[in-house]
Amino acid sequence: MAHFDVAIIGSGSGNSIITPEFDELSVAVIDSGPFGGTCVNVGCIPTKMYVYVADLATAIADSSRFGLDAQINQVRWGDIRDRIFRRIDAISEGGKKYRENGKNTTAYFSRVRFTGPRRLSTAAGEEITADQIVIAAGGHPVVPPEISASDVVFHTSDTIMRIDELPQRLVIVGGGYIAAEFAHIFGSLGTQVTVVSRNMRLLRQLDAELSDAFTEAAAAQWDVRLGVSVASASMVPGAGGRPEIQLRLSDGGTVAADQLLVATGRAPNTSDLGLEVAAVQVHSDGRVDVDAHGRTSVEGIWSLGDISSPWQLKHVANHEARIVSHNLLHPDDLWSFDHRFVPSAVFSQPQLATVGLSEDEVRAMQRPYRVAVQRYGDTAYGWAMEDSTGFCKVIADPITGQLLGAHLMGYQASSLIQPLVHAMSFGQTVTEMVRGQYWIHPALMEVIENALLKLDIDG
Repeated sequence: MAHFDVAIIGSGSGNSIITPEFDELSVAVIDSGPFGGTCVNVGCIPTKMYVYVADLATAIADSSRFGLDAQINQVRWGDIRDRIFRRIDAISEGGKKYRENGKNTTAYFSRVRFTGPRRLSTAAGEEITADQIVIAAGGHPVVPPEISASDVVFHTSDTIMRIDELPQRLVIVGGGYIAAEFAHIFGSLGTQVTVVSRNMRLLRQLDAELSDAFTEAAAAQWDVRLGVSVASASMVPGAGGRPEIQLRLSDGGTVAADQLLVATGRAPNTSDLGLEVAAVQVHSDGRVDVDAHGRTSVEGIWSLGDISSPWQLKHVANHEARIVSHNLLHPDDLWSFDHRFVPSAVFSQPQLATVGLSEDEVRAMQRPYRVAVQRYGDTAYGWAMEDSTGFCKVIADPITGQLLGAHLMGYQASSLIQPLVHAMSFGQTVTEMVRGQYWIHPALMEVIENALLKLDIDG
């Protein structure tokens, strides 16, 4: 039996817990999947590398209205894929070897289960005990039973990026950020994309105005089926004798495709960890229950990231890892998670970004508020772009002058939102932010400046 000062289940953000302050401690890192976790291998990084290519393709396809007659002669899917994963796989393998050969780290590449408080057993039968354990095992894609129980060959976000050929037709089941991003990736490269969503709006978790605008933009690019679910899935003979996927929908309609991407959400990897043996409490949705410091219900067991956090975002997991890393070493000086203003972005076409409260949430709180909208196309740089869809929506408290929420759709929304995140995080009022600094003219950032000016708030 091996004993450690700290054992970490998961090699994503949990792996970053191990700072130089841990050099004198013995640390176990345990992971059965690709080393580096979701973001590096099947999430944020490879998807955004694909998105960059998709953005280039979109710009080329849109160039004629600016007087440039450009076209894409060929899409070399294999070259696109291999360029991405040569880098991704090297990063994953390098991280794996670093922990394997670390002077104070021991790596276990195996599934693991709790056999008691602070006691673990790997699938290979190795027994591990530790003074402190961090559960950071991430999440996995959820697949509806109508598809998982069928004979259909399908993909999730874990597998779709490594396919060998660019499909002519792709059906995406789901209406969230994964569906939106992959619709952009494949649609921009020439695939005929159909999106099937059980909700009447795509990205329905966003501010309603933002969600409505994106749904309209999506319908102009892809075949979007709203308010329907998959009733059944089967393989049927297709053109040329090749089998194709056929989905029968709840409204009686059908959709046929060469490939199927299931993007119906992700769930925490808690079901096979034996948490009940260790008496670690979980929420009804399967997430590990933690307090503001990352502590679970069992002394000496901590958790962070997608397996416990309501935000399935890498920057949130990284923040939580920094907090837990400190708390493991400083039990008398515990830091707390700061989840007040968590921003998020969707790298689709168009791009979206959001932070804080939606207008519906503010209205439900029955608090006073002001709202303003600035369209990209009504600023100088927006004229240059001939933008007709982008906008920034800001919501503020007229009494305190504090921003309550910000919601953007359009070019580089994920970057434009950052000064609004900054203002909210550091307590700047609308007036302090908009009048207390220069705004470069005619940069696109004037979209933010003008939205704030329209709020007409004195504070």
